[in-house]
This record gives sequence, structure tokens and C-alpha cells, in this order.
Amino acid sequence: MLDVRRLRLLRELAHQGTIAAVAEALSFSPSAVSQQLSVLEREAGVPLLERTGRRVALTPAGRNLVRHTEAVLELLERADAELARARTGPAGPLRIGAYPSAVRALLPAALAELASRHPELEAMVSEVDPAAVAAALRAGELDAALVHEYDLVPGEPEDGIALTGPVFAEPLYLAARSAGALAGHRDSPWITSPPGTLCHTMVQRVCQSAGFGPRVRHRVDDFAAQLALVAVGQGWRWCRTWASATARRAWC
Repeated sequence: MLDVRRLRLLRELAHQGTIAAVAEALSFSPSAVSQQLSVLEREAGVPLLERTGRRVALTPAGRNLVRHTEAVLELLERADAELARARTGPAGPLRIGAYPSAVRALLPAALAELASRHPELEAMVSEVDPAAVAAALRAGELDAALVHEYDLVPGEPEDGIALTGPVFAEPLYLAARSAGALAGHRDSPWITSPPGTLCHTMVQRVCQSAGFGPRVRHRVDDFAAQLALVAVGQGWRWCRTWASATARRAWC
């Protein structure tokens, strides 16, 4: 097998042009460079250099070997970089997807902890509805995501995507200006998230389980805005026990 250190000398000769320049650049004596290149020729089994007087030039085989040497050394440099990252811990961009309430209530503390443990990681957060997370992961737009699911809208297995959790669960309540059972609000106006979101599907299924379809008046994705509309009598909506995000939600 060819010696990488000697291959470096050959590459340097291709760039520097003379053995003396190679020796000066690499802090060797000219005789040591010549000796190592002669050994490389014997390892290769073909002439790599053409000597003309006091100068040398690469043969076609020598130039071809330099081309391969460049590729080999590049791979070795990449391997060294990866090992360096392994020694110092995770590093580089980490693209995280999360739904809005998770960004507000869960991620700030989590990101601070992540930064303290792995300062070389560059966390990059994007708001993504759970319904769109799988496609974003498969497309390489995200590295990881925090999602939620409901009892009536369970998460479906996705090929090539690993799931962990749940982190925790919490009950879901109906936000309304007047008390009463769910069935009593069949004719009431409702506030839901836009169609295509997990929250919108959940409202539809909860109401269907009570024997009616919700009469949707407002489609708003911001939870604070939804509660403000409820407060002025503009509709009813489902809300959690507190304004945080969860990895899994349960309706009760």
C-alpha cells in the first residue's frame, strides 16, 4: 500500500515544481525528499518522475497519482474534522421544527440547556404544524421536530422517521362564555385553527363524537387570538389547562 506521507511529498512537488522548494516548504532536506520519492516509485512499481539534469518532472503516471492523492487527502481531512467534532461533542446546524405554543413555552428553556451542554450546536427553530412535520423531515428541511397528537387524532407511523415520547400529557377543555355539556353547543359558533392543521381535525372529530358538526365562524391559528374572540362572545374553542405546548394532548 502506498504511504500517505510520501504521497504528500509527490503532491507538493506537483505544486512547488522543484525538490528544493518541496524541502523548504516541508522543512526537509532535499536529499530526504529525493530518497522518499524514490521509495514511492518503488512502491508504485512505475516511474513517477522524469529527471532532466538537476530538475525533475512528473510522468503521466505521476500526474495521475497526484490526482488520486488530492482526493485521498481531502477525504482524510474530512475524517479528521469529523473526529474533532466527535471529541468536542455535537456541532453544526440543528434544524428543529415545532408548533407555535411549543416555541413559546417549551423551547426557550430547552434551547438554553442545549446551548450550555453543546455550545458548538447551532439550533435553528422553524414553526411547523405537526401535520407537515413528516414531509419536512423526509425532505431534509428539518433534523428533528416537537409534535403533539390528540386521542382522537393519533399520530400515524411514518417510514424512515423515529418517534420518541410522549414528553407529557394534559387535558383539553372547552373555552366558552357559558357552562354546559358539549352537546349543548351544537348550534354555537366555533373558532378553530385553519383546515389542514391537526387542531382543526381534532375539533371536527370531538364534535362528531358528540353527534354534530361544528358551525365554524372563525379560523384562526393563534391561540391567544382565539381566546380573545371567545371573551367577546365570538365563538367557542378547545383549550388546554395552561398556555404551554405539549408533546401529547388528551381530550377530557
